[in-house]
Amino acid sequence: MPANNTSACEELIKYHKYELLLEGQHLHVRCCAHILNILVQDGMKIIHGAIDKIRELLKHVDSSPARLQDFNTIASRMGLSTKNGIYLDVPNRWNSTWKMLVEAQRYKSVLNSYASQKLEISPSEQEWKKAEAICEFLKAFEELTLTVSAHRKPTAHKFLPVVLCIRHALKDPGWQTHDVLKELALVMQTKLDKYWDPEEKENEEPNRRRKSKEIELNVALVIATFLDPRRKEDYLYFFYSKVCSNEEMVSKQVVIALDWVKKYVKEYELLAATSTAFSTPPSQGNTTIGSPIAGKRKLEEEFAQYKSRRRSRVHKSELDTYLDESCEEDTLDFDVLGWWKKSAVKYPILSSMARDFLAIPLSTVASELAFSCGGRILGDTRSSLAPEMLQALVCAKDWLFIPKGDEGQGHEG
Repeated sequence: MPANNTSACEELIKYHKYELLLEGQHLHVRCCAHILNILVQDGMKIIHGAIDKIRELLKHVDSSPARLQDFNTIASRMGLSTKNGIYLDVPNRWNSTWKMLVEAQRYKSVLNSYASQKLEISPSEQEWKKAEAICEFLKAFEELTLTVSAHRKPTAHKFLPVVLCIRHALKDPGWQTHDVLKELALVMQTKLDKYWDPEEKENEEPNRRRKSKEIELNVALVIATFLDPRRKEDYLYFFYSKVCSNEEMVSKQVVIALDWVKKYVKEYELLAATSTAFSTPPSQGNTTIGSPIAGKRKLEEEFAQYKSRRRSRVHKSELDTYLDESCEEDTLDFDVLGWWKKSAVKYPILSSMARDFLAIPLSTVASELAFSCGGRILGDTRSSLAPEMLQALVCAKDWLFIPKGDEGQGHEG
């Protein structure tokens, strides 16, 4: 699927280059959930080796009803709920390994007691601590994957914070409490460098360094973060100060990002001017005058828009005004799209940009699920449905089924 997305974007740019904003330079946004999956999968061999004893013990318990019954007897005696079956991980789903470890940690005392009674190999206390550390490590990536996989609310403005969280997990010594986590972080960092890490490698040979030290993050996602009124330019400085090696690099990257913002603002201004020029003028013939109240409201709206345009011409641009104002307070229930909707009169150009940039999904999970759903509805034995009916069934399923918390649907390898 990622390869198909890349090919589709290349074809779009090839044949519709001049119809796209800035010739489609930032059209292709990689699926963040897929990249997160790749990062963790690179370290799964290390993880599997570190938790091998726990997995084998769980397999032993789950291998027969009698053994499971013995396990449940011990669990009941210790005040824990009984199990109908033991959760085991699947090789190509790293989050299944995390779920297995969560379950194993909960029944740690039961598993140790069971192993002692059955004379099975039991993980040592050090191995349990190692598994607990791996579990916490994977939990962070599970939460990040659910964040980027959400598809019923905007996610593009969360991209830079997600990158910082990943870097924190891989670079902060506080996370790396065991040698296995240090090794795991090193393997995953190599993959992170390939996709998202803009930090300059001072120790690399000059001919191996990136030709341009422009950040290798998609500019569209950087702009989406900039268009979050809680972050703006301040967060760009904060982000680059975390990932760049010196202050000069920080300032350079922020200037590059703001230059792209200005270029897109000019593009949207041209689009707005073209739209106004070709819009149908109001009829000057015989018209029916509505109620005075309706007319007054309309005039007030027009006056508000006129004031906004006049101020932008006489004083400063929308972009300058947006930058000069203080950032909004960061609350859990903050609605970024709602804020731009309310600010559309004040920032007509930036609000149009926000609608487009904040609509960029960070993950292709939702679209892949839609295609999978279509394949199940229009199968080999039921292939005569009209396209309209297929579309109606797919949409109805999506509208009727709203996952709790808008969570992701899993992460396949």
